[in-house]
Amino acid sequence: MSLVEPITIRFGIVGCAEIARKVSRAINLAPNAQIAAVASRSPEKAAAFAKANNLPAEAKIYGSYEPLLDDPDIDVVYLPLPTSLHLKWATLAAQKKKHVLLEKPVAVTVAELDQILAACEANGVQFMDGTMWVHHPRTAKMREFLDDKQRFGELRTIQSCFTFAAPESFLKDDIRVKPDLDSLGALGDAGWYGVRAILWAADYHLPKTVVATPGSVTSDRGVILACGASLQWEDGKSATFHCSFLTHLTMFLTAIGTQGTLQLNDFIIPFQEHEASFSTSSRAGFDEQVTRWEPGPRQEVVGIDGVPQEVRLIEEMARLVGEIKVGGAGKVDREWGARSRKTQQVLNAVKESIEKGFVPVEIA
Repeated sequence: MSLVEPITIRFGIVGCAEIARKVSRAINLAPNAQIAAVASRSPEKAAAFAKANNLPAEAKIYGSYEPLLDDPDIDVVYLPLPTSLHLKWATLAAQKKKHVLLEKPVAVTVAELDQILAACEANGVQFMDGTMWVHHPRTAKMREFLDDKQRFGELRTIQSCFTFAAPESFLKDDIRVKPDLDSLGALGDAGWYGVRAILWAADYHLPKTVVATPGSVTSDRGVILACGASLQWEDGKSATFHCSFLTHLTMFLTAIGTQGTLQLNDFIIPFQEHEASFSTSSRAGFDEQVTRWEPGPRQEVVGIDGVPQEVRLIEEMARLVGEIKVGGAGKVDREWGARSRKTQQVLNAVKESIEKGFVPVEIA
């Protein structure tokens, strides 16, 4: 538990993407954060965003990005920009001593992310990506189950999936299908979650090899619309994931151990905001007549105590920044950047495997 007195951390939002609406609500709800400014490519668009999303009346409006980065009243910059713009603006934000909350996928390549992380390191600022579900209290409860050698045993297999059926307008015009803006397509947008979930279940140990599943779908502009891959660890663990813009909304995660199984069907966004559940089974078998399981699976429900996962993300970022403001750059938590980097490594390996004809790619 932190001994630092709570400090209100001032956020600046750079870019008015759709996801920024959800994050601005979270900042408004977080007790240790406030929105101090918003920037867009025009002052009119920034002002319209501020009004539509109930930003504080004192929040500053900027008609371009760099003046917000120069604002001495800003502690943290939230960047929901197209992925191809992350390197420029995240690096510049860090150089101007702003802590960086970066929307996923965090970069086009690992090399780009390394430049961002190096800028954050050199300037003593915190980095965190915008993956929300890892901050949900359900995630901590699931971790307890996976770490229980009696109930779960040793992790052997993981499966994850995130798909949604995007409308034709999305497939034609959305930023996430434009090669000059988000060249990773569904792999970066939806696949990020599946890969992060696999790494989370594996306690962030990287696989040895990754091989994309034949049958990936790309647009006529060469952007991935659907793909999957299998991952293999040196100790024999394996995992698979699938992501798509082309099939019905699905988001499941399954982790199978030698003694138990964890399953849930809403790991990214819970079915209900006020609570979330997951299913566990341990040492299961069949009854004598082989008509039912003994023991059956157990459903565990976790409440949020009135604090949604995206608010918890903001609270954690603000807490870390508050500790840095008091204790200096030595308080920077580098684990968040390391987790983002590992996720990016796997994404890029999958893309490389697809481009080389679905061959195995080793993770360095």
